[in-house]
Amino acid sequence: MPAISEHPLASFWKLDPDTTYLNHGSFGPSPQPVQQARAAWSERLERQPMRFFCQEMEAELERTSAVLAEFLKTQPERLALIDNATVAMNVVSASVDLKPSDEILINDHEYGAVRNIWQAKCRDSGARLMTATLPFPPTAAEVVTAIESAITPRTRLIVVSHVTSATACILPIKAICQMAASHSIPVCVDGPHAIAMLDVNLDDLGCDYYCASGHKWLCAPFGSGFLWVHPRRHSSIRCPIISWGGSIAGRPATWKDRTNWLGTRDPAPLLAMADAVRFFTPERLQQFREHAHALVCHARRALLEMPGVRTFCTPDESDFVSMAAVELPQPPGWKPGYHGSPDPLQIELRDRHQIEIPVGSWNGRRFLRVSAHLYTKQTDVERLLAALSVGPPQC
Repeated sequence: MPAISEHPLASFWKLDPDTTYLNHGSFGPSPQPVQQARAAWSERLERQPMRFFCQEMEAELERTSAVLAEFLKTQPERLALIDNATVAMNVVSASVDLKPSDEILINDHEYGAVRNIWQAKCRDSGARLMTATLPFPPTAAEVVTAIESAITPRTRLIVVSHVTSATACILPIKAICQMAASHSIPVCVDGPHAIAMLDVNLDDLGCDYYCASGHKWLCAPFGSGFLWVHPRRHSSIRCPIISWGGSIAGRPATWKDRTNWLGTRDPAPLLAMADAVRFFTPERLQQFREHAHALVCHARRALLEMPGVRTFCTPDESDFVSMAAVELPQPPGWKPGYHGSPDPLQIELRDRHQIEIPVGSWNGRRFLRVSAHLYTKQTDVERLLAALSVGPPQC
């Protein structure tokens, strides 16, 4: 294949030069301008905390919401800035009333923390958590059909990822929402991996709730994210963390008051999301997608040539952008680990080769997921492939 040049924007990231970092999908570091913006917000807070908290913070959060809303093609009054997708999903869980025999519908590609949130909700309410089994590998039409087939008269909410975590599959969210609407069932989307990876138009998707973190492909600081709520659900929003819940500035109450003040905390990561949006001009955003996709395609093709390795998604390379997962063969005696626990191969790659990449288990299958961003180089991918040729995926 033609060589993939190092991207000129790579110098904005200052990663450990002794580590090959191929896990932006889990923990995406920020470029230096965004890190500097976060630090500047913290310094401003520390210079005059009373003024910042009581006079400035509310307006700054709204300004950031406006920047983010324009990026996501929605309206600021529909966006609440929140620490991450997990916190956002907990807000949704607290806002949904369930009775015994009601059902929440997820699918077998859902993120472990999301499953845990709704398991707890169902346990506490007496409802049932139902799981749709998606085809393997999933096509768009088959995904919609599989989820629709799992709907019952008791289904009260569908929870679905925009881009799945372990398997890195892009799901047809708009089609899922249209199908759900035909059954009068609301949809909550878990969307951390879609933001900046895809062009997201929140007002056009048709969902009721959208939860996301900022530290994935947008490269906003760790501790940044948002919850989008359709106006028809604003009055029902309840935050599991109860604080003051009002406007210091004296403006009329809104649903966001319940999440804006969760106790005293440094809002710098949230406010620096606007700087991340500004960093990724439309041109840079397109460059990121093209650069990362080329590298991930190269890695995936080479991995699929290794014995026993297969794809989780369809063979079509347009079905992923900056992250792809493959199924690895299972060595003798291999057992699925606890969700999030590293496979011995992940430890081997980290300790022996200084390569950070997730290798784990999903639904009894063994996976490796590679992700790339503007700072990723072709030599990073080659180091991974060389390491796997020394210690093959069976190890």
